[in-house]
Amino acid sequence: MGKVYEGGVPLVEVERSGFVEGGHRGSVIVLDAAGNPVASAGDVTGPIFARSSNKPMQAIGMLRAGLRLADPADLALVAASHYGEDFHIARVRALLRSGGLTEAALRCPPDLPLDDAAKIASGGTPQRVYMNCSGKHSGMLLTCRAAGWAVEDYFQPDHPLQQRLNETIEEFAGESAAAMGVDGCGAPVLALSLTGLATAFRRLAEGVPGSLERSVADAMRAYPELVSGTNREDAQLMRAVPGLVCKVGAEGVWAAAVPGKGAVAIKIDDGAARARGPIMITALRRLGIPADVPTLAEPTLLGGGRPVGALHPLW
Repeated sequence: MGKVYEGGVPLVEVERSGFVEGGHRGSVIVLDAAGNPVASAGDVTGPIFARSSNKPMQAIGMLRAGLRLADPADLALVAASHYGEDFHIARVRALLRSGGLTEAALRCPPDLPLDDAAKIASGGTPQRVYMNCSGKHSGMLLTCRAAGWAVEDYFQPDHPLQQRLNETIEEFAGESAAAMGVDGCGAPVLALSLTGLATAFRRLAEGVPGSLERSVADAMRAYPELVSGTNREDAQLMRAVPGLVCKVGAEGVWAAAVPGKGAVAIKIDDGAARARGPIMITALRRLGIPADVPTLAEPTLLGGGRPVGALHPLW
């Protein structure tokens, strides 16, 4: 058996009314612009499933395999974990139509939108197009059409598309995947170290003009609300920090990079999304990157509808 993720250290405390009622453990790696580690905590060499943080590299792999999109906004959606707002769904449907496809071709599971208002507006009926990975799956389908590959089994690990995407992820991470699993959307997911994930994002952010990685990074920077949602973590951070590109993943994963500065990768052991923000902001500041996003730096806890505490970084 290969190396396993050994778990993290206390990273965030949960304070309510001046009393520490809990906390979150995890791991974090900070790389400088040259790719050298400058700070870390926990296990940064053991493999974790990077989940949707792999999507930008998958988008690069699709472009390498022949995907061509006229609108950079569509490329941002291919790299997204969207929240199912109206503008997300309209763009996914338009993407499918551009390839002569319908929603029935999607193999991500039916779901409800992640956005609360969109969830209510949906009437409670799950649809594949609402699933947060439907942009990625639409891109996969269009890539198969462009490459002349079968579309029926595009999500299977032995499909040539998935093999190309996995090769791209490993190339950018600079390491071989320790394991392959099935992501929540049904497509393959690779296990990488946090160091490998940060390395991949540093290479993504440093893409030279005209490169495929630069096109993906620029699309994500230009359309952060498509990468996530109107006021979600990725959108908030990319709006706040010029040049930054970032992508969250399920189970407490988040990765980000700024060209000429460095990269960060985070894993919260219990999967709590709320604990990612304080550590991301702290890590960016260690790279000398001002990231003024109070809602991420110290998320507020409510009591009786008013602020009574917050999450605080321990690292």
